[in-house]
Amino acid sequence: MRPIFVMIKCEMGRAYAVARQAADEIAELSELHSTSGQYDLLGKFYLEASQDTGLFVTEKIQTLPGVKDTYTLITFNAFTG
Repeated sequence: MRPIFVMIKCEMGRAYAVARQAADEIAELSELHSTSGQYDLLGKFYLEASQDTGLFVTEKIQTLPGVKDTYTLITFNAFTG
């Protein structure tokens, strides 16, 4: 499993509805946080090694009602103390 992070921009007033639907429908979702700034939500998703990142984002996240834009971050290493 590999993590990806997706920043999600929502239509005005839709962030909580988008978050609820994502939590209910996307099995790969690990965490979803509301944020301040340019994007409304930050999600951490775990994908299988064979799973296509672009296809996952466009089919599972961008199609949620109320999603206007996404920004995907691919990570390399996780560091812990």
